[in-house]
Amino acid sequence: MDTIEHGVVGREPSDPEQETRSCLPSAGAALWGAAAGAGGWWLAVWARSYCDAAFEPAGVFVLNAEFPMIVTGGALLGLMTLALGRRLAPGRTAGRTGVRIVLVVVATVGLGWWFFAHEGTLDGYPGDSGLCPASNVPPQWPDWIPA
Repeated sequence: MDTIEHGVVGREPSDPEQETRSCLPSAGAALWGAAAGAGGWWLAVWARSYCDAAFEPAGVFVLNAEFPMIVTGGALLGLMTLALGRRLAPGRTAGRTGVRIVLVVVATVGLGWWFFAHEGTLDGYPGDSGLCPASNVPPQWPDWIPA
């Protein structure tokens, strides 16, 4: 039903919780996703520079061109995962909020890890540093995390 309040015609809110929803979870998910994307990019740059694999000017240009895309993609993934979490676990209980947080963290950290594994460790690329094996995974990378 339409209501007139202070001369403005509008719709009554169908969900009273909708009016009090804060933008902080969305901003937090977007910032966390952007940070995870930037972290994955930084790991890829670190691995390429340490192993000297595709770290000539063309390879560095490609990494720099991908930076805005991976950061934006991480932010969008964080927002989409938060929206999915709201669909899967509606309401505001602590458990449901925890499910949303875990979904956002797992998805965005997974994106950063995938970017590092895909773009940072170029398997078989002839590196000149002699510090890395043929897989171009730096020896400092933990063995228990696949790359």
